[in-house]
Amino acid sequence: MGFALSNMQLNSSAFGQGGSIPSQYTGEGADLSPPLSWSDAPQESQSFAIICHDPDAPLITSDGTYGFVHWVLYNIPSTITRLAEATSEHTGGKSDFGKQGYGGPMPPNGHGLHQYYFWVLALDNNEAIESGLTLWQLLEKVEPYVIGMNRLVGTYQRD
Repeated sequence: MGFALSNMQLNSSAFGQGGSIPSQYTGEGADLSPPLSWSDAPQESQSFAIICHDPDAPLITSDGTYGFVHWVLYNIPSTITRLAEATSEHTGGKSDFGKQGYGGPMPPNGHGLHQYYFWVLALDNNEAIESGLTLWQLLEKVEPYVIGMNRLVGTYQRD
């Protein structure tokens, strides 16, 4: 399938599509990962991955990556369809904060409204992937196995 939207749905009880991300899920608040749930995954799904990426961050690297990665989480079994707030389960990748785990929105002061793309990827493979991968390393590994995906976009702005 590659990277194309599917019928999967990704939701959060903390904010809706295009809605403002509450401060407790930001770097200015408690910096907790938000609760997420997904539905309508392909029947062939064997595992899932979750990503949070801010494409509005004014960062472009020498290898062509862009934006700021806030969360990379994978090796989520196909029997799981929700993540609790502040989850510490499953395998963490490396965010652009240089650490594993979730790091909430905190755009530069005065930089305006940013959009945060929370993605769920359904994979038709459940082979364990080593911890600590960056978003770009993970995408390179899983691309052949992606059979469904969708996103939830939240917004945040610092004053």
